[in-house]
Amino acid sequence: MTFENFIDKMAQFFPATVGEKEKHIAEYEELLSTVFIEDIIMPNVIDLLEKDTDKEKLQEIFDYFEDVSVNADDYLNNVFSITTLEILGNEKHILETAKKYMGPVTTKLQREADLGIGRRV
Repeated sequence: MTFENFIDKMAQFFPATVGEKEKHIAEYEELLSTVFIEDIIMPNVIDLLEKDTDKEKLQEIFDYFEDVSVNADDYLNNVFSITTLEILGNEKHILETAKKYMGPVTTKLQREADLGIGRRV
């Protein structure tokens, strides 16, 4: 599983990000993986977690995150850890909601991401 696979799948979850991807590439002349995830993808995920009303969609997303956690290539694994998983730990109430949907590997990697930046878990 590659970064491009990840972006394509997240666009299925959040169709509005397709247009944002094109704007991002026009602005930066390339797709900057960490910037795109931090600025475009994760605000959508965080918004869903804050509302916690679309449980089916959240479960689909976190099932996909579990797949990424297990099957990502080295590049995607690194980017996923330093963006998606770290961002989930930024706010305790968001992380607590996310934990309801996380699989075991994603949970483990998220904890490691927090420890890696010195955040107490």
